[in-house]
Amino acid sequence: MKCKYDVIVVGGGHAGCEAAITAAKRGAKTLMFIIKLETIGRMSCNPAVGGLAKGHLVREIDAMGGTIGKAIDKAGIHFRMLNKSKGPAVWAPRAQADRMKYQLVMRSYTEQQDNLDIKEALIQDILVKDGQIQSVQTQYGQKYFAKKVIIAAGTFLKGKIHIGMNNYAAGRAGEFAANKLSESLQKNGLQLVRFKTGTPPRLDIRTLNTDELIVQEPDEPPTKFSYYTDIKPKNYVNCYLTKTNPETHKIISNNIQRSSLFSGNITGVGARYCPSIEDKIKKFPQKDSHQVFLEPEGTDTYEVYANGIPTSFPPEIQYKIVHSIKGLENAKFMRYGYAIEYDCIKTSEIKLSLETKKIKGLYLAGQINGTSGYEEAAAQGMVAAINAVNSLEGKEPVIFYRDNSYIGVLIDDIVTKGVDEPYRMFTARAEYRLYLRQDNADERLMPLGYKLGMVSDKRYKRFKNTITIKKRILNEIKEKNAKTDSDKSYKLIDLLKRPEIDFDDLKKYGYKPSEHISDLIKNKIELEVKYKGYIKRQMKEIEKFKSLEHKKIPLDLDFMELNNISYEAREKMNRISPVSVGQASRIPGVTYSDVSALLIHLKSLNE
Repeated sequence: MKCKYDVIVVGGGHAGCEAAITAAKRGAKTLMFIIKLETIGRMSCNPAVGGLAKGHLVREIDAMGGTIGKAIDKAGIHFRMLNKSKGPAVWAPRAQADRMKYQLVMRSYTEQQDNLDIKEALIQDILVKDGQIQSVQTQYGQKYFAKKVIIAAGTFLKGKIHIGMNNYAAGRAGEFAANKLSESLQKNGLQLVRFKTGTPPRLDIRTLNTDELIVQEPDEPPTKFSYYTDIKPKNYVNCYLTKTNPETHKIISNNIQRSSLFSGNITGVGARYCPSIEDKIKKFPQKDSHQVFLEPEGTDTYEVYANGIPTSFPPEIQYKIVHSIKGLENAKFMRYGYAIEYDCIKTSEIKLSLETKKIKGLYLAGQINGTSGYEEAAAQGMVAAINAVNSLEGKEPVIFYRDNSYIGVLIDDIVTKGVDEPYRMFTARAEYRLYLRQDNADERLMPLGYKLGMVSDKRYKRFKNTITIKKRILNEIKEKNAKTDSDKSYKLIDLLKRPEIDFDDLKKYGYKPSEHISDLIKNKIELEVKYKGYIKRQMKEIEKFKSLEHKKIPLDLDFMELNNISYEAREKMNRISPVSVGQASRIPGVTYSDVSALLIHLKSLNE
């Protein structure tokens, strides 16, 4: 048996798939373990990809040469661009997926990837020697050796499902939990915490009164996620919207102690931004309704996901809750909702590269790092694999920063600021969101993806051609005068700055493009022109950010010896081990005066 690899990935969900494909694509001999082969790429929660800030992450992963964007373009059944009525910084692509097709597409990508082996087995132990990862061990006692191991275990680490007063060990409904792996991590000195998330009931769409529901139609044409591919996404279904009501809330309040969450059975910390319906009622008693999005699970099934009412009530209460909602009075259940609690790492244990501080060669990605969501997981899987391979090649890690990507915001948030509840990405978390738009992820990150060998020559050539055309067209509209009834002379670019004029309107003013212009290029030009002043100001802020970010801190600096810095700041910096002054300044509890004292100390080291 050939049991030696460069990189081993434990888990085949969104983080695991992205990690395994990335490592293999970059030339590492890679092995991915999955408990059940049929579950590769499974969408454990809602059948959708993208949304607010999450769509930005998908575009960035795709620009780097990742897989999730291509998979959803192939498996999507309902595409929409959210927030179009607001500014471009918060526009966000989102797509409903055919759940089963998405799994098959992602499995196909993993199986067809060169340098990647896939094996069905449950990893129960990691073996460490002198602070360096050596191997992993399966439930069969087999050892597989690798210099780099990426754990992307999702909710499987001591996973426990709760429905009412009943609970049982599982990583996901119907699947084993990874209890021994959790114990192995602790045995090797890693600190774990307990988090909780949940999922709603799934209903039979044939039993819904769709006449009573608000129809949400997809955008035509669909907005694809993946840049410079020949995939042509299609819309197949509508989604629906309804709301809870005072009667729903009364049912929940009257039975609150029958929920696992409020009976004391669950000890894990729940998600603030994706709470159970009983948690919503408890935290927001002033609200008399909450939205429920009904999302079809695919084109060959009648199953629909009732997004907005995740719950851990027993089945009989779930029936009452659902049947109290407009349009769902006669709904038949296909699956019950449940809560799941699981172990994850204290994020002070990991570096910005996603390597653990205590165990060299061990990287963590996804929900094990306290995040929630497919998109956050996929981003971490890709970053962990990039840095695992870089380390194999004797290269410095690739660090994503807050000024160049949402990926950088995500990782900096969880490592520097810490996570005390399941983390979810929002546009509000990004200081430079007008620059970090979903439409320009290719310009920000595709050169890096190409340099790392993750973006093909064909795709990169298309990208370069697009940027060349964009520059040519920008020069044309800067130089050409508009034909107007006014005596004043206007350049076409000045007209495009007006909010009521879009790129196609320039034809009315005599503009005849010298070549075909794609919608992608039109959109890029329009956003850059209309928001040039705001973007220019943001770029100045980014330059200030870089000045602190480039002031590196020696790896061997003992923060506890810096007496001019407050004890709280020293203690927290010692725990986080910031690599730059910029990172140190973002640690909660570190003040402006602490940063100033740190800068003075670093200057003294160089004198």
